[in-house]
Amino acid sequence: MKVICDRAKLHEGLAIAGSVVSGKAAKPIYENICLVASDDKLEILGTDAEVSIRFSVDDVSVEEPGPTVVPGKVMLDFVRDLSGETVTMRSDDGTCVLSSGSDECELVTMDPDEFPVIPRFTDAKTVSLQGGSFIRLVQQTAFAAAREPGRYAMHGVLAEFDDDSLKLVATDGRRLAVASVPVDGAPKDQESAIVPTKGMNLFCRVISDALEQVQVAFDEQQASLRTKNAEIFARLIDGEFPRYAAVITSDPAFAIEADRELLARKMRLVSNVVGDEARAVSLSFSPGQVELFGFAAGRGEAKAHMEVGFKDEKAEIAFNPDFVIEGLKHCQEDKVWIEFNDHTSPGKFRLGENYIYVVMPITVAAKPGKA
Repeated sequence: MKVICDRAKLHEGLAIAGSVVSGKAAKPIYENICLVASDDKLEILGTDAEVSIRFSVDDVSVEEPGPTVVPGKVMLDFVRDLSGETVTMRSDDGTCVLSSGSDECELVTMDPDEFPVIPRFTDAKTVSLQGGSFIRLVQQTAFAAAREPGRYAMHGVLAEFDDDSLKLVATDGRRLAVASVPVDGAPKDQESAIVPTKGMNLFCRVISDALEQVQVAFDEQQASLRTKNAEIFARLIDGEFPRYAAVITSDPAFAIEADRELLARKMRLVSNVVGDEARAVSLSFSPGQVELFGFAAGRGEAKAHMEVGFKDEKAEIAFNPDFVIEGLKHCQEDKVWIEFNDHTSPGKFRLGENYIYVVMPITVAAKPGKA
């Protein structure tokens, strides 16, 4: 193989493929990337057995086609630090030489036949949507997926088609994010799929243009996404996703309208006093306003007030402030609605027309000095 390509474009492809490759994989082959040169195109392939990517670098000059397998991180770091505008790659007899101007690096290669087979995107049961819409959908949900060891299905994002919309759902058992976006040609008989959070985030990373149309597909084993330059695949999580609909309040006793930015700022203000072991901020609603209160033994207490749209006599509920702040960060509306039945019921935050965020309440001790 011998290829001459633009250094910046090569670095971009290596960085994206390298985000899939594991630095300390169970099998050495997974620490490598595969480069395939053909027809004035260079494909960069990477996988960790759970997520795989096929990234195309254009504007290349292929003098000798063929594949080569090289250490992913080493190649990425070397290309990153090169100062030349172009890079020449040539591989033969177990080595791959990278050169740019007077700089050169020789890497040990592996047998391309040992590299795992990376699938290709198929057009069966695909839907098309704007790249920016897909990124926003993932950002509004994936943050709520579980990170700690536990129920395996919660470590992914549920994807399902509902009434000509693509809906994503994520939960860690203490909070739940549900968002949807209209799509053209949503399949009617498509089964729901649990996509690893890493896969969803990588889907977003390969979308370089928010206005670009991307194609998404789900089958029995994997989720796939195609952009102009990339095809990426994520093996589905096998498990039963929680029945999330049961915790979404449909006819709440209380519904409060609040300014999103001000609510986030007040929650952050009060949370500065709250301890790490018991993260809780109480919200006490009265006509037209809410008092936010937090305290921690040995540290002190804090109060904050703000105006809200509330007409009932009073209502109280407490949340982990970090959960509330994180949800509000992904809201693009100026106003939000907080809905709940009582201080023991889930709090539903309506953050947009097709965006719901549910946070489980926290039981807190009485305020200092009160019974």
